Amino acid sequence: MGAAYFYHLTRKPLEVTLPLLLGKARAAGWRVAVRGTQAERLRWLDEKLWLGPEEEFLPHGLAGGAHDARQPILLTTSSEAANTPHCVMSIDGADVVPDEVGGLERVCVLFDGNDDAALTHARTQWKSLTGAGCTAQYWSEASGRWEKKAEA
Repeated sequence: MGAAYFYHLTRKPLEVTLPLLLGKARAAGWRVAVRGTQAERLRWLDEKLWLGPEEEFLPHGLAGGAHDARQPILLTTSSEAANTPHCVMSIDGADVVPDEVGGLERVCVLFDGNDDAALTHARTQWKSLTGAGCTAQYWSEASGRWEKKAEA
């Protein structure tokens, strides 16, 4: 059974933090689905991922292409990812359900701690997942480095 890791972004934006987490997931050999709520935002993120240093390139694609099933990292708005991921990274309040947590290696929920609505939604997701018996960890970067602040 997997676990849900909540990442409270307060110092570094999504476009900095997400590639670090994706790199760690890929190093573990995992296929990843990055689940967002808006196609336009995922296109923006796709562009950001292409701009990184060549030695840190993360092979990825936007859902809807001819090779979705072969993508190591698939950016999607759907709860059904064609690349059969080991890990789902939820951004911008994309929903995650307890059954997913149990069926994956990991679910990561990244949320903007400077946005009250995002913070409220993340708290609701935490309560929903832990209330259903999912293992969860809460990580904060408020001190300047990532620290685990809670575990359920």
